[in-house]
Amino acid sequence: MPPHNLILFLHSLAISIMYLYLQGIMGRKNRGMSKRSPCPSKICHNSAVVVDPTCFSCTTFNILAPIYKRLTYEGRACRESTVRAYWLSRNEKILYLLLRQRSSIICLQEFWVDNEELVDMYDTKLGDAGYVSFKLPRTNNRGDGLLTAVHKDYFRVINHREFLFNDFGDRVAQLLHVESVDAYQKENNLDPLPIILCGDWNGSKRGHVYRFLRSQGFESSYDTAHHYTDADAHKWVSHRNHRGNICGVDFIWFLNPNKYRKLLKTSWSEAVFGLFKYQVSRASLTDEDAFAFLKAVSNGDHITYTGFCEALRQLNLIGKAYGLSEEEIEDLWLQADIDGNGVLDYKEFQQRIWNPMWSDQIESPNQDEEDSMNGTHATIGLDVKKAELFPTETENGCWPEDYSLSDHASLTAVFSPIRMTSSRLNS
Repeated sequence: MPPHNLILFLHSLAISIMYLYLQGIMGRKNRGMSKRSPCPSKICHNSAVVVDPTCFSCTTFNILAPIYKRLTYEGRACRESTVRAYWLSRNEKILYLLLRQRSSIICLQEFWVDNEELVDMYDTKLGDAGYVSFKLPRTNNRGDGLLTAVHKDYFRVINHREFLFNDFGDRVAQLLHVESVDAYQKENNLDPLPIILCGDWNGSKRGHVYRFLRSQGFESSYDTAHHYTDADAHKWVSHRNHRGNICGVDFIWFLNPNKYRKLLKTSWSEAVFGLFKYQVSRASLTDEDAFAFLKAVSNGDHITYTGFCEALRQLNLIGKAYGLSEEEIEDLWLQADIDGNGVLDYKEFQQRIWNPMWSDQIESPNQDEEDSMNGTHATIGLDVKKAELFPTETENGCWPEDYSLSDHASLTAVFSPIRMTSSRLNS
């Protein structure tokens, strides 16, 4: 199967991600839509709107599994999963909202996969509306998981894989390999470069995940549509936790080919080092403590490769079926060892592991990256036509007391493909 007409989705829990290599949508205006259902790019909550057949849409929604939802029933505290009438009514309303929106792709988190009646209800209603659905439970019998639904009028799923992260909060991921229903990309020899990341990120605009993705050139579709900046963290919210705190944690990110900042290997290593820092920070270790932890088996004031591997093993980043491979560990070491002398001193530890450069680079790529861009080629990118939160009060930074569908708002973004050129660095 040639790469020019393939799309790849990755949807994970609790950081729910969808990678979309987009192509073929621009040719849809010459193609008749199915009579079975209206255009999936419609976004509406209360009324119909005029749709553009060249657009497509994505919805992300953490629907709060009934096994987690707290309530008081007949004078006693319990979980919603014990009161069928409550969870059934709430999920019927969620389905009604989703079918009104008719997004091209739907990503649901905290989907109650252990309840056969609820699963059958979603399968039936989404199937009747033209969607093909994929479900994946979390590990250790947590009871909830993921549901990804792809509208058949837009994409054909040709492969599906599941990833189990086990000790990472029992999180899981779905990888869907899909094919665009149009041949436009093939006919025009355009490369499939736009990427979308979609889901509940468990962190706000002030967090490390947000800063990392911005450093890689990703843009928040909602902020783009509403002309918000990185500093506008208070303008909108998408989640209220059980303590009553509200913040914006649900994002649909997009990355256009002309905004790529770094090669994948560099970005990946920074993400792994970020995970290392997160793990040791949970143990209240300072940077000096972390350096001592890494050089524990060394006789000098430096980190050896043996000590580096042992620290990764103690943090469960290696030695597991899902851990780092020997080749990946060597790649990490080579990128951390700036001077190539075979050991890491404290300065290298600070620059490459504890405070990597990406954490302060959001505005623009550096000169080395610009110099490496040799030549351009035609491709397509994404333009955000619309992005909406529901309930609408959350768009003003408020959480309505009468909203009961979930402890998250749903977020839907509508994209339109645009022509652009990109660097050969992005190929």
